[in-house]
Amino acid sequence: MSVTTVAETTDLAERRAKYHDADVVVVGAGVFGCAVAYALAEQGRSVILLERWLKEPNRIVGELLQPGGLNSLKKLGLGDTVEGIDAVPVYGYDVVWNGKDVKIPYPDMEYAIDGTPRVAAKNKGAISAAADQNKKEKDASNPPVGCCFHHGRFIMNLRRACLKHPNITVFETEAVDTIKGDHNPEILGVSTQTVNPATGKKEPDCFFGQLTIVADGYASRFRKRFVGKAPVVRSKFYALELLDCALPRPGYGHVVIDAAAPVLLYQIGTRETRALIDVPEKLPEASPAAGGVRGYMADVVLPALPASVQPSFREALARNGDRIPASMPNSWLPPTAQDAHPGLVVLGDAMNMRHPLTGGGMTVALNDVVLLADLLAPERVPQLGDTAAVRRAMGEFHARRKRLTAIINVLAQALYSLFAARGEATDLAKLRRGCWGYFERGVTGEPVALMAGLLPRPAVLAYHFFSVAFLAIWLDWRATGLWPWLWPLLLWNAVSVLSTACVVFVPVMYREACF
Repeated sequence: MSVTTVAETTDLAERRAKYHDADVVVVGAGVFGCAVAYALAEQGRSVILLERWLKEPNRIVGELLQPGGLNSLKKLGLGDTVEGIDAVPVYGYDVVWNGKDVKIPYPDMEYAIDGTPRVAAKNKGAISAAADQNKKEKDASNPPVGCCFHHGRFIMNLRRACLKHPNITVFETEAVDTIKGDHNPEILGVSTQTVNPATGKKEPDCFFGQLTIVADGYASRFRKRFVGKAPVVRSKFYALELLDCALPRPGYGHVVIDAAAPVLLYQIGTRETRALIDVPEKLPEASPAAGGVRGYMADVVLPALPASVQPSFREALARNGDRIPASMPNSWLPPTAQDAHPGLVVLGDAMNMRHPLTGGGMTVALNDVVLLADLLAPERVPQLGDTAAVRRAMGEFHARRKRLTAIINVLAQALYSLFAARGEATDLAKLRRGCWGYFERGVTGEPVALMAGLLPRPAVLAYHFFSVAFLAIWLDWRATGLWPWLWPLLLWNAVSVLSTACVVFVPVMYREACF
């Protein structure tokens, strides 16, 4: 933390409380908003953090933090925010399909931010005896691990950290618009509506900062105006909370792909397990005629679950009564570099989202905060009112973040396309079989490292994705038969599968990395 006198800290706190003026105004006290407010405050910046509602949120996503995200959280000095909330350690994934499962643990490797392996994986060639011993000691003391928790409890710990920080003042108020100067385009802050505790009525208020960071989440009020893109929604997650569920592999996030669309299972507390049921738009099995979402859960999802999970799932469905379970849209929003609105940036889920299938959202957010705090550090940008310097920093931010975020986002979208494929004869279904075959053959180390935010190397992602495609082609050939008279058909099928793989991968990667 930057050195400041007690008098300076007191004066800045008074300016925030009395005049609503600070170096930075952050709109939204979610994962990104709290983390960026804390990171900038640690650098000696004066920060105002605004949140519409400071009570504990009740969200059904944002409950799995990958190892890469946990590493970023610790770098920000917020590692203790996952303590005291009954968080459960996570060691990898378990993919369930056709009555079989494949365990995919996080690999025994750790990568630097530039993608260079600090410790070589077991199958990556010879290493010296001394390095091997260091690796064993490191793995024994600090293996790659993520964690799952109740989202609201984690958010409340992040907010408590901000409330305790002498350089942050938190206000419960609803941001409704930006404030702009009369003679220049610079954003000076935000106007809000604050509830008067004496009357219970909302009253207008204003908050001013050299830089305004909007991080108001997936339902952003400011996105349309300042980002200009709308999220693409193909499905929703419906949630149940299972009690005392016997997961096939405790300590692992489970992905069940036997139903019409993926189902996620992961433990979020000592007794609680979250079940997220993906329901694509216009899914026939969830139509009103078929019994709606509840009918789909009871008739299609329940029989597809592992036998040990079914009793607690059935109980949770009954406990929910006739109500439709809580839901969240599964959105994809490619990133946008913003340079047309000096004094303001839109970040977090307001700027970039991906399908939550792989649980990468918080990892993206926290990595973004680490990068942003580094690029806006006082030694780089002494005054955040220097809009040219901030613009340069944001340009570098968007360039550097792609190495990690493009991987996580593309993986989420691509895997969802494969796991939600309908039918068995389609190219997407063939690619799903190729993906399953890839996992069965034990090729999981680098793929799960990519997913976990531990390996920021997009070329490795492309290599594994198209390796899956060629394996899918081989499995299709073998199932069809390799007779010479079938070769024209096999060649046509190969071209079709490879073309579909390109359609799944290339447009999403282009939108994520080339903007």
